[in-house]
Amino acid sequence: MFQANPLRLYLACIKNTLEAAMCLQNFPCQEVERHNKPEVELKTSPELLLNPVLICRNEAEKCLIETSINSLRISLKVKQADELENILTKKFLRFLSMRAEAFQVLRRKPVQGYDISFLITNYHCEEMQKQKLIDFIIQFMEASLSPNLLCLPCVFFHGYRERNKRVEDISEHQRKTGGYRVSETVHVKQLSCYNCMCFH
Repeated sequence: MFQANPLRLYLACIKNTLEAAMCLQNFPCQEVERHNKPEVELKTSPELLLNPVLICRNEAEKCLIETSINSLRISLKVKQADELENILTKKFLRFLSMRAEAFQVLRRKPVQGYDISFLITNYHCEEMQKQKLIDFIIQFMEASLSPNLLCLPCVFFHGYRERNKRVEDISEHQRKTGGYRVSETVHVKQLSCYNCMCFH
């Protein structure tokens, strides 16, 4: 029980920071006309960047949160106790990075010094539920910090299962009400929050 408390505090600190930082808005690029790029990636306008937040549990586990006016980048360093965990973690994270487009918020290449990075823009916050995005990051961290590395793929399987369940619920609701066109847009928006957690 006491061993779990530091982990819960670590994750709670990250979650609270993400909730405060994920206040993104649309902002056109100041360098190129009619372009909207993630300012946290470009870093061409210092006035649009906030101070990065580094949250460390120990030397081997840390989270870097970088925020700008229209984007948020989360970089995670996962603890790898031995050579076997090192190999398994690298293989699995490489597997995920090769399918970054399917997760939408997963960055193909992590920030230097970290194992995996997520990039969330104002478009993601408009199309998906903010709390679901945060929960996804926290669930991923809980799995990656688990002694059993097999828990890590379960996060994505859980997201896939939840999305399928949501599809079934919406279909059942539409069959009962018969009002597909009226509520189509609402339900599609509710569904989109799961796109960041599973394969298409």
